[in-house]
Amino acid sequence: MVSKNLRKENPKREQIFQESSQPMCSLKQAIEVISSLISYSHPIRVFSVKWKLIRNNLEELCSCLSSLENYDSIQNPVLSVMISAVLASASDCYDLARRCVDYSYGGKLLMQSDLDVMVAKFERHVKNLSGISTEGILTQGFAIVVSRPGVNACKDDMRFYVRDLLTRMKIGDLEMKRQALLNLYDVVVEEDKYVKIPVEVGDIVNILVSLLDSVEMEIQQEAAKVVSVISGFDSYKSVLVGAGVIGPLIRVLESGSEISKEGAARSLQKLTENSENAWSVSAYGGVTVLLKICASVDSRTALICSALGVLRNLVGVDEIKRFMIEEGAVPTIIKLARSKDEAVQIISIEFLQNIASVDESVRHLVVREGGIRALVRVFDPKTACTSKPREMALRAIENLCFSSAGYISMLMNYGFMDQLLFFLRNGDVSVQELSLKAAYRLCGKSEETKKAMGDAGFMSELVKFLDAKSFEVREMAAVALSSLVSVPKNRKIFVQEDRNVGFLLQLLDQEEANSGSKKFLISILLSLTSCNSGRKKIASSGYLKSIEKLAEAEVSDAKRLVRKLSTNRFRIKCPSYYLFSADDTTLTTRDSLGYRIADFYQFAYLKYQAAMKMPVPCLNSEGLYSWSVCILPWDTKTLLAC
Repeated sequence: MVSKNLRKENPKREQIFQESSQPMCSLKQAIEVISSLISYSHPIRVFSVKWKLIRNNLEELCSCLSSLENYDSIQNPVLSVMISAVLASASDCYDLARRCVDYSYGGKLLMQSDLDVMVAKFERHVKNLSGISTEGILTQGFAIVVSRPGVNACKDDMRFYVRDLLTRMKIGDLEMKRQALLNLYDVVVEEDKYVKIPVEVGDIVNILVSLLDSVEMEIQQEAAKVVSVISGFDSYKSVLVGAGVIGPLIRVLESGSEISKEGAARSLQKLTENSENAWSVSAYGGVTVLLKICASVDSRTALICSALGVLRNLVGVDEIKRFMIEEGAVPTIIKLARSKDEAVQIISIEFLQNIASVDESVRHLVVREGGIRALVRVFDPKTACTSKPREMALRAIENLCFSSAGYISMLMNYGFMDQLLFFLRNGDVSVQELSLKAAYRLCGKSEETKKAMGDAGFMSELVKFLDAKSFEVREMAAVALSSLVSVPKNRKIFVQEDRNVGFLLQLLDQEEANSGSKKFLISILLSLTSCNSGRKKIASSGYLKSIEKLAEAEVSDAKRLVRKLSTNRFRIKCPSYYLFSADDTTLTTRDSLGYRIADFYQFAYLKYQAAMKMPVPCLNSEGLYSWSVCILPWDTKTLLAC
């Protein structure tokens, strides 16, 4: 309703309100109002193209009204309702004209959108008035009700039935409109092929759009349900938008019944899948309305889900995203992510992921408002939910947190590592695979993260994936394991469990020579040779011949593995005591036989004996063996006998 101040500013608009509020309005009054509006619009200098279109429609509308002067509008309820609708549109148009004359409109984009809607309204009025004569509404009653065609009816029969529904929706009787809308809804939900008929027949889409603004809640509710179905078809979305459906849908969200709001929100969710319609929703204040719905404790789950769906579709537009953040969208949606309803959780998490995906400042805001804790709580195995919310939460955690060492540290403090390990062991296939991917990514992060994963027990679980059927799974597990055992502490943990090294060698022996997994297994074994206990376990495993065959077959890194094993193990039984020559390349026993030095640790032990001045067997100047104290300086390789 327009304020009293506006009415005083525009006497003609006051006249329109008085006339349109009467039970029955005459054609003569409508013609006078339209003619006056045409005159009033001529001095307008802004949006001249839009106003020219409006004037053309007004002149055509005036002509239609004049052609119907022979009919008594007071006695004909159909014509009376149409005239009332024309006067209501004229009232709105007067308000737009006044603001353009006074240059008192807010934004250009919003005014352009309002003028486009006004053009569509007047075009609709022209079509309605032109059609009532040909459809026989002014001369015939509606005692005969057309029966609905059967299930296998042809399109022509259904088209005839829909035309009758259209006629009844144009009539001012409340019950007749309600019943017509109910029947139309049954038609469009029955089969997809029937949706095309209402869109093509007469002026049904425009009538539906106008009924969204009905003050009768039942009418508004049924119209919203039909529009919701039609908006689900890509072919007809442009028809709805062209008829000006966005504005009425936003108004339904503001003041409609709960069921009407749900239908309107579903429609907007489908329409905003096309980003071109995002600006229209924003221009009509839709973002603020949708956020209020999400923040309200009285909103039902179905309504919240659809409202979140619209916001998720709009967040891709940078300007709208910034406005959402200013309006407090982030804390509101994080609160919804903690909801016990899975559908609300899923869409909330998708929204948070989208709004923070490429903006570090927004990501920081999400973290500051408790976003990480909320996501970890959803992922927690103790939370009672299906796998879908957990999958969404894990994806969001990866995208939001894995790029920052600080955020990863927060995850570890919240117990995320234990949760991830749990699902690696016990998760459903989908969650388990996502957990493996997350572990794979984490292994490429900091040394502290790798140590934490090693301490938690990830390596033993990753080993189990090395013989998976999927090559992708085997590869991720092998790369992750190779990264973890690159840390000395983790190598020691890994080789402590006998099964680990043996299983790697067993897999290496089973793999085909040119298998892609083989190079990853060899890479892990190479890392383990840097550990004394790991090297010894490999050397004593009985798989050395298999490794040598791989080296001969030119398998990547197999030769390196053979060299590391060869230069670091004994090939003979060690004698009871040694004498080292000056170049440290041979040793001499009491039988004066030369052998290759094979173990650094034996040499280190002799150094230790020398340092402690322990007696060792040495050759004296006469070439005889004697026990004496050996001095072996740490800064030289020469062994001197005292």
